[in-house]
Amino acid sequence: MKNIDVAVIMAGGKGSRLLSITNDEIPKPMVPVDGKPLLEYQVEKLKTYGIKKIVMIVGHLGEKIVDHFKDGKNFGVEIDYIFEKEPLGTAGAFYYLKDKIDAKDFMLVFGDVFFDMDFDRMEDFHFKNSALTTLLAHPNGHPYDSDLIQTDDNGRVIGFDSKHNVRDYWYDNMVNAGMYIINKRLLDLVKEPVKTDFEKDILANQVELGANIYAYHTPEYVKDVGTVDRINATVEELKSGLIQSKNLKNKQRAIFLDRDGTMNVSKGFISKADDFELIPGTIEAIKAINKSGALAIVITNQPVIARGECSFEELHNIHNKLKTLLGEKGAFVDDIFYCPHHPDKGFEGEVPELKFDCECRKPKTGMIDEAVKKYNIDLSKSYMVGDSTMDLETARNAGIKSVLVNTGFAGNDGKYDRSCDIEADNLFDAVEKIIKDFR
Repeated sequence: MKNIDVAVIMAGGKGSRLLSITNDEIPKPMVPVDGKPLLEYQVEKLKTYGIKKIVMIVGHLGEKIVDHFKDGKNFGVEIDYIFEKEPLGTAGAFYYLKDKIDAKDFMLVFGDVFFDMDFDRMEDFHFKNSALTTLLAHPNGHPYDSDLIQTDDNGRVIGFDSKHNVRDYWYDNMVNAGMYIINKRLLDLVKEPVKTDFEKDILANQVELGANIYAYHTPEYVKDVGTVDRINATVEELKSGLIQSKNLKNKQRAIFLDRDGTMNVSKGFISKADDFELIPGTIEAIKAINKSGALAIVITNQPVIARGECSFEELHNIHNKLKTLLGEKGAFVDDIFYCPHHPDKGFEGEVPELKFDCECRKPKTGMIDEAVKKYNIDLSKSYMVGDSTMDLETARNAGIKSVLVNTGFAGNDGKYDRSCDIEADNLFDAVEKIIKDFR
């Protein structure tokens, strides 16, 4: 990182869900991952990105952390400690941080997170938005039991959705990953060392007051390894090379997905969430993409917005239904790009400012171009899956391989060349063939 060289690690967790490994003899952040303490992975990765000083907030069995790291010199960093005699929640110890940190902005990392990511991108996002705090957000395979972040289209946080809420609504798979960039001014909000919840007591209040709180969205590997099953999965993914490959410093494979007729049942233009229905096999297909390490990115023309038949709010609700249905079964898409424009006029209720010939409407490549820039995608190793010849034309225009699925329009519009690199019965069949081609 160019401007941040200090990090704080919340390393005071007891780890009751890891007792079968720790036997309450080692602190939670020191749980071994493939033979090395989790906390050591964190220190090494932070050092790689220019962190020179680390403050560890320790509690239960904290002396064992100190014995292992000491002053940090053997690990190439300077390490200081704050001891919590009584648990102070996720922010109570901020009171003591004021005297430990000289930098204007610093990283905050929860001690149960395994990560490998390009911090430079997150730092650029933080300073670009002059954020008081930037939260790292990502989709995961279990949003139903995760704390979620609600944002506007620019990534500004507008609310929080606790995992303890009864969710009788469609929700965005935007998980709070437990990593932050914080401006030191935020520490002044903690007036005394009492138990304080960072999200509920500080961030939520700042959002209500209109403070610059942003969420940086990334598909990189950031995983809470607070259970035995998650540690075992992380070890497997570490050995396979998946974790390292997801870092956005590396070129990414992507499978671009058309939406209507490819993922969900083709019913013409969908203008409300009630009409959205996944095609059988879609969830299994997305899970297979997730497991492969490729990005699952939806790109969809949505002229219903320009035509005045669907609001932006309802389109987001439709996409939240997609994310909710996938997440309930352990699958997720990494991002959704949509074109709200439409060049033709004459529709009742149309939105004039959206009625023009844009660069993002398929078969043009604006949405793919945006995804490439955002996620460092290698188009030569990527695919476009769709149900129409327009999708095939988009793939040709972008220079990527094309896959036609016979579940929707199936290329019968006659406007473009129907030839493709792969033809498939449905999305699951398409993904199986793509993954085989990966090998």
